[in-house]
Amino acid sequence: MKRHEFRCFHRLRVRWAEVDMQGIVFNAHYLMYFDVGITEYWRSLGLPYADAMRQLGGELYVKKASLEFAASARMDDLVDVALRCERIGNSSMTMTGVLFLGERALVGAEIVYVFADPATQTSRPVPTALRELIERYEAGQDVLRVVTGPWHALERDAAPLRRAVFVEEQGIPESEEWDAADASAVHAVAYNHLGQAVGTGRLLTAEPGVGKIGRMAVHRALRGSGVGARVLQALVDAARARGDQTLRLSAQRTAIGFYARQGWQCVGDPYDEVGIPHQSMEMRL
Repeated sequence: MKRHEFRCFHRLRVRWAEVDMQGIVFNAHYLMYFDVGITEYWRSLGLPYADAMRQLGGELYVKKASLEFAASARMDDLVDVALRCERIGNSSMTMTGVLFLGERALVGAEIVYVFADPATQTSRPVPTALRELIERYEAGQDVLRVVTGPWHALERDAAPLRRAVFVEEQGIPESEEWDAADASAVHAVAYNHLGQAVGTGRLLTAEPGVGKIGRMAVHRALRGSGVGARVLQALVDAARARGDQTLRLSAQRTAIGFYARQGWQCVGDPYDEVGIPHQSMEMRL
């Protein structure tokens, strides 16, 4: 199989603990590589796996896994794990995987999953929503929907996500998370194919012609998968459409790289906000 036949890739580097004395990867580790690739496949679908399976009322169990070896990966190789869904049956899914070193296929995999009741582990039909989502993804179609609107229309979906990220995960006091600005802001919420809110943010007016983006939150299982970039772009588009000329935001220090890749520039010195290091950033429209 060729690289161009796949949409989902995850890059990893072969580590010392995964190889023998000759620097060749132990056979058992290839299954681990493909398992990591499967995790990235779900992220590419916009699905936080645990939440999605709970909503779908089942769980995916490995029925069969087989490997076919063409060549070995070695210590320090930078390899790509490629995955695609080959077939969806009534209750099973067959995933095809290839471990690539550049354009060279090293190891192939076939992994069969069965969708089943998590209590009894008896098979169930693959839910229509999951089937449709995988078919959309493999066909190159969009798996996310981003909606912009007022707080009264999006609070029900945005608020739980913000609470999970800022209050529960980061420890920001509940009293400091909610403010009157929500009522006048433009909000954006990213939804996956199951209708789950997986990303959110808001756009305020700082002064005439200047907008301020904030409260950017992405489900912890989907960070780095492109959800945040989609939410940010929706807010930038909303600012441009209303005539803003400059955008500002207060980025947590750990997120500076994300915003820089989207074209934002650092302004001024770092500072602390609610006990978390931040950096002011700006974008000219």
